[in-house]
This record gives sequence, C-alpha cells and structure tokens, in this order.
Amino acid sequence: MPTATEQLQVVELAREFAREKIEPHAAEWDRTKHFARDVIDELGRLGFLGMITPEEYDGMGLDTLTYLLALEEISAADASIAVSMGIHNAITTTMLVKHGTPPQKKRWLKPMARGEILAGFALSEADAGSDPASLAAQGVRDGDSWVLNGAKAWATNAGTADVMMVMVRTDAGGARRGAKGISTFIVPTDAKGYRAGKPEDKMGLRASNTAAIALDDLRLPSEALLGEEGMGFVYAMEGLDAGRLGIAIQAVGIARRAVEHSIKYCAERRQFGQPIADFQAVQFKLADMATRTEAARALAHRAAVRKDSGEDATAFASMAKLFASETAMWVTTQAIQLFGGYGYMRDFPVEKLFRDAKVTEIYEGTSEIQRIVIARALAHEPEHG
Repeated sequence: MPTATEQLQVVELAREFAREKIEPHAAEWDRTKHFARDVIDELGRLGFLGMITPEEYDGMGLDTLTYLLALEEISAADASIAVSMGIHNAITTTMLVKHGTPPQKKRWLKPMARGEILAGFALSEADAGSDPASLAAQGVRDGDSWVLNGAKAWATNAGTADVMMVMVRTDAGGARRGAKGISTFIVPTDAKGYRAGKPEDKMGLRASNTAAIALDDLRLPSEALLGEEGMGFVYAMEGLDAGRLGIAIQAVGIARRAVEHSIKYCAERRQFGQPIADFQAVQFKLADMATRTEAARALAHRAAVRKDSGEDATAFASMAKLFASETAMWVTTQAIQLFGGYGYMRDFPVEKLFRDAKVTEIYEGTSEIQRIVIARALAHEPEHG
C-alpha cells in the first residue's frame, strides 16, 4: 500500500499529464477519430499501464484506490484514453496475474507493465452481447496447437493492441451451451489469421480504437491457452469485476469535468444583467450535479477498498458502475441545459462529454445487467452491507 504522500504524487503526475498531454488535443482526436497510441505509450513509460501489476512483474504494485484516483484524472481529460488504460490495467492484467503461467507472465505481463506492449480484450460477439455465454467463435485442438475461427465484435484496442485476450468456445457442442466450455487465449495481433476490422464510427469515445475481429484458421501453440481449458468465462467475469470499477471512475471523471465546465460557464454567462450563476434555479442544478458526482466517486472508492481488503466486491463494483454511469449521463445532460444553445455545439466541451458518457451505461455490462447482478447478491445476502 502506498503512503498518502506517494498516492498524492501518483495522482498529481496523472493530473499534470492529463492537462498537458491529453486535454488540449481531445476535441481534435474526437473529430478525427485519432487513436493516440503515442500518448498511450508515454503513459506506459511513466508506469500508468502497470499500476496494479505486482512489482515482481515490473509493475507499480499499487492498490485499486490509487489506480482509480489516477484513472479519474485521465478520464476527466479524455475518456477515450482512459478506456484503453482501463482495459489494459484492469481486465487483461487481472486475468494474467491470476491465471497466467510463469512463462506467460514473463512473455506478456512484464512488458505490459512496462508499457512496451498494449493489450486488449475480446469477449462480445454480434449475437452475444449481454449474453456472452452464447458466443460462437470456436477453438479446436490440433495436436500441440489450437486453431481459432470466428468473429468478435466491439473489441477495445482491437486494431492497435499488440496482444489480445480472446474468448472462444472449446467444447464440441457449439454456441448456446452456456458458460462451460469457453476458454481464454493470449493472441498476438501479428499472428497469421488475426484480422481487425475498420474502426467503428461511434457516437462517443471516438478516439478509442473499437473494432470487430476476424479469426481465420488462427493457429496458436498450446501455451497460448490461459489457465484451464473451459474456464475462460469465469476468468472474463473476474476481469470485468475489476473493469467495471474502471468504468465507474471513468464516468465520475466525465461527470466531474462537466461540473467544472458548468461552474465556470455559469459564472461568465450573463443574462438579464447578471451572471446566470446568481439565479437560484441554476445554483440548485449545479448543487445537484456536484452532489451526485461526489456520491458516485464515494461508491467507487468503497468498492475499491473492499477489493483491496480481499472482500467480495462484485456487487459493489456493479453498484458503482450502475450509479456512476447513470450519474454521468444525468450530469452531462444538465450541463448541456445550462450551456443552452452553446451546449449543443461542438465548439463547446459539454456535448462531447455527453456523448462519451452514454456508453458507460452500456459496455462491460449494461445498467440492466448490473441491476441483475446486484439483485442476485441481495437475494443471497439479505443484510448486505
């Protein structure tokens, strides 16, 4: 665990980097759908791609709370950069730390932690979104190798990552056999048979690389299998527990920046001979925006503390993602209302924040799925607290 001083230094470094290297370019990256791999690489060299990786694997070995504090700073500057940082740090790293063999950790986890390679994650398919257990991509054993065929959809970092964690079915029953029989493979993106599609033209997070993946007779050695055969869905869910905390704090960063922009604008914008910040209706709206954002942050931090203490944090991660994502959507909607006609224009920052906020209610489990996860936890633990 870092000391308070060390934690503050990490957060200040993230804030400085976000303000100097990310935020001034975020609007242009959004317009041009530019994936700033050079900026991601620089984050990696500073250690931000190995924040929660144990020191023995060349990571910083930090706690989840410190990671979230740093990620919020990046998210407030540009959520597109934050999602790449989050997928790499949380999902793929978690899976490798927990289930990778010593050779796999040496080959992949160490350079990932040092920022020398970028990782991505591919679970969803066109017909397997909220029901990922119905995925159809197939892996077949062939001697000492595995041969993968199929297609994945909406994969983060698919066209720019150096390595992808890919979930395919390895049982013989085909799709819709449920979670059992799904395995995880470590797939180098330069492997023959791996092909990333054209980056998706998204509503928000336009500077994040999201693409479909085609697996065409992609042959991998047996050591590319992560952990046990047939356990890939379990591993993915473990990774998503960590990933959902990242999405929660990404939403907090978006909401926070919308509040900051709104406070500044309302102090400057004059109507009826006075700043609109003097009107009680505006003051109440700003107060509600700030309060909900603080509450979302507190819930995410509580989930992080539970995770770091070894307690089950699944339900709390879902609570944090659910509340923070819906908060970000509500706060950015209010921000546009406060900006009025200007809020609807791309020359002003809040419309981008609004577009970026929406996907936090969708990816890594929709709000509806989060409610199911939470409700199931409550049913098994009536005095949940």
